[in-house]
Amino acid sequence: EVQLEESGGGLVQTGGSLRLSCAASGVTGDDYAIGWFRQAPGKDNEGVSCIKSSDNSTWFADSVKGRFAISSDSAKRLVYLQMNSLKPEDTAVYSCAATASYYGPSARSYDYWGQGTQVTVSS
Repeated sequence: EVQLEESGGGLVQTGGSLRLSCAASGVTGDDYAIGWFRQAPGKDNEGVSCIKSSDNSTWFADSVKGRFAISSDSAKRLVYLQMNSLKPEDTAVYSCAATASYYGPSARSYDYWGQGTQVTVSS
């Protein structure tokens, strides 16, 4: 059974940084994607970034390009989302998700989800 667990959320001031971690257990094989998504109150679930295990290809939403970075430790099944220059509009619940059949920002294409971690950026 695949299980995902996020950590690293919290409260930070505008311009600050946070690093989120996604621990993926039960993921088998060497070709899968881990995505990060966020949902703010009253808004749709938004794809933030994703990484493909086979070649470390990455994708970022335009809203976070240049500020966020994604990396992975495949041996430990860990994926990190480094978030810099945070803005109040980055405030949301951040979730990671996994799939073996897709790579990209579409949430509906991911099969397994974590519970999420709250990120709050104060102005």
